[in-house]
Amino acid sequence: MKPENYPAEPAHVWEHFYQFTQTPRPSRKEQAVRQYVLDQAEQGGHSWKMDAEGNVVVSVAASPGREDRPTVIIQNHLDMVTVKTSDKAHDFDTDPLTLQVEEGWLSADRTTLGADNGLGAAAALAVMTDPSVEHPPLELLFTVDEETGLGGALNLDASLLSGTVMLNLDTEDWNELYIGCAGGGGWQFARSFSNDAVANGEGWALTLRGLAGGHSGVQIHEQLGNAIKLAAEYLREVPGLRLAMIDIGVAHNVIPREGNISFVCPPGQEALLQERLQTCVARWNSYLPAVDHGIEATLAPAAIDSALDEVDTLQLLDLVSAWPHGAQSYSLTQPADLVDLSINLAILRLGDGELFLESSYRFFNEEQSVPLQQAVLALARAFDLEVTPDVGYPGWQPDFESPLLARGIALHEKLFDVTPEVKAIHAGLECGILKGKKPDVDILSFGPTIRGAHSPSERLDIATVTPFWQYLKALLADI
Repeated sequence: MKPENYPAEPAHVWEHFYQFTQTPRPSRKEQAVRQYVLDQAEQGGHSWKMDAEGNVVVSVAASPGREDRPTVIIQNHLDMVTVKTSDKAHDFDTDPLTLQVEEGWLSADRTTLGADNGLGAAAALAVMTDPSVEHPPLELLFTVDEETGLGGALNLDASLLSGTVMLNLDTEDWNELYIGCAGGGGWQFARSFSNDAVANGEGWALTLRGLAGGHSGVQIHEQLGNAIKLAAEYLREVPGLRLAMIDIGVAHNVIPREGNISFVCPPGQEALLQERLQTCVARWNSYLPAVDHGIEATLAPAAIDSALDEVDTLQLLDLVSAWPHGAQSYSLTQPADLVDLSINLAILRLGDGELFLESSYRFFNEEQSVPLQQAVLALARAFDLEVTPDVGYPGWQPDFESPLLARGIALHEKLFDVTPEVKAIHAGLECGILKGKKPDVDILSFGPTIRGAHSPSERLDIATVTPFWQYLKALLADI
């Protein structure tokens, strides 16, 4: 149900986006939202093609008199990150989002909103359904499985596309034009430990909540708290500790914000445990950013039958302490907040003695990532971890001589009397992969302002949607 103050204009954009928020679209489960796209295409009499991966290209004929213009690809992904707070009952496979408008921002109730990249996808559909938009021939490319590793783009059948100009609508800062993005890769790690019976000792459950979390690319420089690293810091000084269970993290591209750990220690330690927990929270609040100051750490008694022994427990905590996380280097030529190289310690799970860890890294120059990769694999060898590499993806090297960029800057200045910032983004846009598949394509990326992507605090700045739409329309008319 739409909130009473849900935005009304631009009507086609907001209506399509509302339908996206009411249609479940987790990664690899985009069938329903893809059908919505196809229904809209068929209602307008537009042809479409779908490849074996599930990516869709809708062909839209040019407006009268623009048939001889170059074909423009408008590209977005259909899936969304599915993260919620622990107190929210929500099934992303079946439930619509509950929207709310507060102080000029659109968000969802304690879940991700999916404005990343649903708003861009809605704008692409609006171009197709709004008869007032003048445009050249269009190919609307809707990819799948972007958020779990860019799988749709990686497996795209590029023969479906003929255009040589592409507009990607998947960036998150209005008044900025993006001409480059990071590449990336990652790994999954596993190891089996002996899980021994607990003959004596007291069991405890540690819960961490209230960190902001966020996008492991565009927010990695914000020094947000990582629940895995913080939990290990607390546990390292618990005397006689034996770990039983760990469940922290949701996806490779999300900074982990909450989790649960259960452990055993000698009896009579409650006062020490609580005191140390308060000390750690105070320490974290002394340096974490303000958005993380809502951190809550609680302890409760727990019944535990089996756990790792003390030696293996210490080894696991050593592993987490030694694991790199965060920005590793910054750009020497771009603004100071542009990260060149980063790594995210994303997921840590332990159950019945089975350890699972996932970590991902991002780069602009893949050669610069080699020492980081070597360091991580050295840790894996030192701690006897089995390694499964994730599928990597290329970056999109900035082209400051792009004709499309020059056109985009001039038009932005003309429309808004503002010179847009030209940037690269430390995130894995599909542009890098698509550029590799179609080297002749000239790409420009832009979008409205979104904050907190990949977290339950994701929100869309409503006031930026109208100028974003005006710019998209004008650019299509100008090409």
